[in-house]
Amino acid sequence: MKLSDVLIKPVISEKVNKATEKFNRFYFIVDKKANKLEIKKAVEDFYGVTVAEVNTMVVPGKNKTRFTKAGFISGRKPSHKKAVVTLAKGESIDLYANI
Repeated sequence: MKLSDVLIKPVISEKVNKATEKFNRFYFIVDKKANKLEIKKAVEDFYGVTVAEVNTMVVPGKNKTRFTKAGFISGRKPSHKKAVVTLAKGESIDLYANI
């Protein structure tokens, strides 16, 4: 798998910001077929940091319903894989630089 296909997007939320400040952890949505070694190499290559630890989890899809004029529409959100990347001491990633 190419390293450009491993990382899909970073997760940005209040809960993630607290984990980043407290534990120096960053969250990414990654390809479902990517393993921890590929995720570590991709983060180190793209952001130029040293990764200490990588944890992964597969978030299951959820059923969603909404009410419209035509009645209830039900569907399913797709499942995805999330990676929690802990950086080495003193390292940091600036995710807001390109905004």
